[in-house]
Parts: sequence; C-alpha cells; structure tokens
Amino acid sequence: MTGTPRVDTARLMETLSLSLGAYYGDFTVAAASENLTASQGKALTVLRRGPAAMRALATTLTCDASNMTGIVDRLEKRGLVRREASPSDRRVKNVVLTDEGERVADGIRAKMRLTQGGLDRLDDAERAALHELLERVFLTPPAD
Repeated sequence: MTGTPRVDTARLMETLSLSLGAYYGDFTVAAASENLTASQGKALTVLRRGPAAMRALATTLTCDASNMTGIVDRLEKRGLVRREASPSDRRVKNVVLTDEGERVADGIRAKMRLTQGGLDRLDDAERAALHELLERVFLTPPAD
C-alpha cells in the first residue's frame, strides 16, 4: 500500500517546536546584529504591518503593557518608532515606524540566513502550500 505516511500529532508538534526554535534563534541573531533585543526586533517587524496601539502591540508580543512601554521607549530613543495620538481616540497612543525603523525591520528579515535558505529550497507550489497550512493552523479561528 502506497500513499502519504501518517505523522502523529506528537511528532508534528516536535517538528514544529524545532522549526520555531530555529526561526527564533535566527531572528534573535539578526535582531542582535542591529543592536536590538529579540523583543525590540519583533516589535519592529509587527509594526511593519502598520501602526498599532500600545495595548494591541503588547497583546501581539504577549507581554505586559508596562514591559511594552520600556521596549517602545528604547526604540523611540533610537529613532526607530514614534508615538502618535490615535485619530479615532486621542487618549490612545499608536506606535508608528519611522523610515529608519522600516529600514532596520527590513534588515532583520534580510539577515535571517537560515530561514531564508530553508524557504528558498521550496518551489512556488510548496511555498503556497506551506503558507496555506500555516494560516489554517494558526490564523483561522476554530469552527464552533
């Protein structure tokens, strides 16, 4: 009997754990090359998607709001982000990337050699399949 071999959930979770560990290590080294902590680098790459309120940024980075304030303070001091009042609620502060912050965020991604190399080994169909599977596993809400 031929076909796709069955991979149990435990084995898949272990492979995912190893993969995410390699990604995180690659990201941490790339962020350090820009003199940033992994949390600071992650904040920049999240903000690459667009401005975010401080509380939303803390939620995305799964950290306490007070810790987020320290991260943003350090990024702001380096001129990588700025705080702006939200156009819809002036009590809310949005964090926005500066041009230098965009450059640094792009630089972090470009320096992730291990991750880039692994993804470069995939052809277009494999990349599309991986993208679809990751979205389905992590970004699609569960059905009720």
